[in-house]
Amino acid sequence: MTDSNYKGLETLYRKYKAKGLVILGFPCNQFGKQEPGDEQTIKEFAQKKYGVTFPLFSKVEVNGPSQHPVWQFLKESRPAVAPAKKSRDELEHGGVDITWNFNKFLVDRTGKPMKRYPPQMDASTMKMIEKDFKALLE
Repeated sequence: MTDSNYKGLETLYRKYKAKGLVILGFPCNQFGKQEPGDEQTIKEFAQKKYGVTFPLFSKVEVNGPSQHPVWQFLKESRPAVAPAKKSRDELEHGGVDITWNFNKFLVDRTGKPMKRYPPQMDASTMKMIEKDFKALLE
């Protein structure tokens, strides 16, 4: 999942950066302890392995009492769309909490969250994000 997300997000960023797309990466170690490194280690990894040029912030918590205010705002503005099969986590948290790394939100120029996307970054998710971003340009 890491490969497809970093590559897909970087592709979108390079393609639409000149039109105003800004991708902001927020590393988090709450899911399987998959992001144990410090800020510099994470940035170097993303830049060297995936060519990431979009901004990466310091690690944050996206759920729980120590969640970053940005993530609280995003989650409250755009609760997850429940899939046909809900996970135990989604049932317990009403579909609001982030369930895994690489959840994505599309926010318009005024700061209003418009869409929420799942952690997976397959071709259909990438097309959906691209389509939704283009619609905001109109």
